[in-house]
Amino acid sequence: MQAVSTEDIESLVEDMHYIPGHFHLDLNLNCEPAGPLRLRLRDTYLKQESLEGELEAEVGYLQSAVRNLLGFLAFHLEHLDTAEEIFSICKEDPGNLNAWANLGYVYDKLGRELDAGECVEKVSHLMGLDGGKAFQDEARLLAARCLAEQAYVHPHDVELDSEDHLRERLTAALTLYNRALSYGGPLVQKEEKRCWCFKMATIYIRLDDIVKTKADSEYSRVSHYNKGLKLLKEALELEKTQVKALTWCYIGVMLERKDEFSTVPMSIHDCGYSATDPLSCYGTAINLASDDAFTLNLLTKVFFLLGKHEMAIGICNMALNVLPDPELNWQAYCTRAKINMMLYIRDLEMVKRGHGGVPDRQKLSEARKDLDKVLSVRQGVRTHLEMAQVFYYMGVDALQESLLVDEGAVNSALVSLSHALQFEVGDSLPDLHVLRGRCLWLKGEEQNAADCFKQAVELERPGGTDTTALRCLLQALLTLFTQGGPDQSLAITQLELWVQKAEERYPEDIVKFVLRCLYRTRTAEVTELSRALIRTGRLDIVRRLLETVVPKQNKERPKATSFLFA
Repeated sequence: MQAVSTEDIESLVEDMHYIPGHFHLDLNLNCEPAGPLRLRLRDTYLKQESLEGELEAEVGYLQSAVRNLLGFLAFHLEHLDTAEEIFSICKEDPGNLNAWANLGYVYDKLGRELDAGECVEKVSHLMGLDGGKAFQDEARLLAARCLAEQAYVHPHDVELDSEDHLRERLTAALTLYNRALSYGGPLVQKEEKRCWCFKMATIYIRLDDIVKTKADSEYSRVSHYNKGLKLLKEALELEKTQVKALTWCYIGVMLERKDEFSTVPMSIHDCGYSATDPLSCYGTAINLASDDAFTLNLLTKVFFLLGKHEMAIGICNMALNVLPDPELNWQAYCTRAKINMMLYIRDLEMVKRGHGGVPDRQKLSEARKDLDKVLSVRQGVRTHLEMAQVFYYMGVDALQESLLVDEGAVNSALVSLSHALQFEVGDSLPDLHVLRGRCLWLKGEEQNAADCFKQAVELERPGGTDTTALRCLLQALLTLFTQGGPDQSLAITQLELWVQKAEERYPEDIVKFVLRCLYRTRTAEVTELSRALIRTGRLDIVRRLLETVVPKQNKERPKATSFLFA
């Protein structure tokens, strides 16, 4: 292969405005972690685990996009052998620019300079440096696919905790998809182009979710809405039934949102949906997927994320009727169990607020049966954690979550949690430690429970807004104080320490909110604690508690997960 000068490569890159590979992209994964490395590795591992299920969902060249992303994540988990193996897809897909560039990066990391050099030469050749006019057209098509794969990566970045960060990644993805369409032009086959249009449409739907919560949202939403709906209209021309079914589902989602605008978006009339009912779109999607368990599972996921739980569980049942074998369709059993759990927790929360009747505990039994089937064929940290959650709710009263009714079920929950802890990231999941603490608390092991809640707080990302672990911990330490005994002074010291740590980890208004809840729900104990603190001259927490009861302007209520420490 003819040698290529650095100047030639730089000139080509400047002209084409793209560089193959993933390791130069403006992603959090390519930067130093925003928090502890342990949390970065946890998030990357979980991202990798969720993506493995999407490999089958993608079609055509986008399967290579998933594989490149999986290799990229493997590299950042320091699984270099796995990354090398995945990036070797370039041998079966020899025109994949990203795979060659990524493989060269891995070889460089491994110190295999000759192999890395061969990859660089291959990339240069595919970019069209030494080709004629005929090959230049091929190079533009490869460049377009390269850009589309890079666009696919951005929404899957880690540490996208704020809406602004997520919005940046989604916008960057749209920019890259548009560049891909521009570079490829008529060289991109219609089916491939429509797949990209479908991906862009789903991004516009996600952007619409973000923008509608902002001030002056309608003005900025209309553009996203119109572009997204028109792209979905184009995606309907896809031949693959799976994507066509999902497209009809998303069109139904968009049509449901039209009433949120003061004026109907023009794209509805432009696309011919003026008289189309969202339910008919959903019905079309379900009919298209009626004999395909995999597509039904994808539809279930969409309805589940939309909060349409009853519809989701109905489609999930259809998928299991088509393919009941848990080894081949474990995803459907997992999803049905998760929905049943969410429905039970929803009813339980309504009871706590004084609405509704006793939650249907049959949902717990059904969830357990489904998870048993999954665990018989596939072990996973999330499955064990979900099974522990089922056992936990079986062990507590259906009306008073703090009342133990079945210690055997709670012990089974602890066993499931011990299984979850055997996995690579099990010990780094805050919700696992919160649930473990709740179980130990019910068994009367208050100090062990407090230790679990401490671990959960330590594992929350700095600047986070989930108050569950902190609320559990402060209530546990308050209880240890009120129990008296020789450890009372230690409990006071621990309270001071963890309030201080909380102020370093959480936003100020979050800590004040938790302290205010603590005071309002356990006023007598907090008053007793304040007296003890005053007697010993420890006035900082007393001052903070007093500040929390001063009326403030209404602010957005911080979120808390389902197992609140009441």
